[in-house]
Amino acid sequence: MMSESPKAAYVRDGFYIHDAAVWPLDAVDRAVEGMDAVRRGEYDTGVPPRPSAWSPGDDPQRLCKIEKPQIANRAIMDLIKHPALGALAALVCGAEWVQVWWVQLLYKPPVAGAGSSGTHVGWHQDRNYWGAWEEGSELFTAWIALSEVGSADGPMHFVRGSHQWGLLPGSDFFGQDLAKQKRELAALASDEWVEVAAVLPEGGVSFHHCLTLHGSGPNHSASPRRSLAVHMRTERSCPVDDKREGLTAFIDDPTHCPVVFSRNS
Repeated sequence: MMSESPKAAYVRDGFYIHDAAVWPLDAVDRAVEGMDAVRRGEYDTGVPPRPSAWSPGDDPQRLCKIEKPQIANRAIMDLIKHPALGALAALVCGAEWVQVWWVQLLYKPPVAGAGSSGTHVGWHQDRNYWGAWEEGSELFTAWIALSEVGSADGPMHFVRGSHQWGLLPGSDFFGQDLAKQKRELAALASDEWVEVAAVLPEGGVSFHHCLTLHGSGPNHSASPRRSLAVHMRTERSCPVDDKREGLTAFIDDPTHCPVVFSRNS
């Protein structure tokens, strides 16, 4: 029997988990070194990331979220420009053209001790934060595991089919009371709440629709959970009023926002 296609899974569930390494591990290792350099405030391109919720010197026990690290480090840019990622993204979405329009470095430290609840990522829909794009724009995220992400590492959880529920109030990336968020969001859901954990090997990747609810709990492993959230768009997208500001300010600049797949090139 033929296995289900990535696109069919994505259309039905609102996400697709590719649980095999996409990149050569040496490329992942270089990106990990790049992540550590950016966290230290070292930028081999000479360009700093965009202003971020976390800066070098901040509390190492907080979730580290750094905006557009690819402009600060060549190895991170090389990873997101790798042709295997663009080809897989196009396959998942059935796209003719795919561009990276934003990237976030995410470093989730292990739980510090018995008295700590650890760092959570609240239940949210990405679209809630992406008002710079026209309604109906095809926007999605590739979440790249730069370390192995098992059940103890605080993996991302997707809510199956939630991309069909519309834009819900109560989305909060930085929310720490996941149970309360879940109760409130589930009460608004138009279907059953079913969670699926994105368990991934080092170099694996998942893709999720901009309306898919997702979040993650604390990292109970001994090592940090390392990842990149690579926000993408297809030819079926447009900024509001075609403006270049905020999240769309750099989409014409390939040094920030590379096109990673084009069927005509």
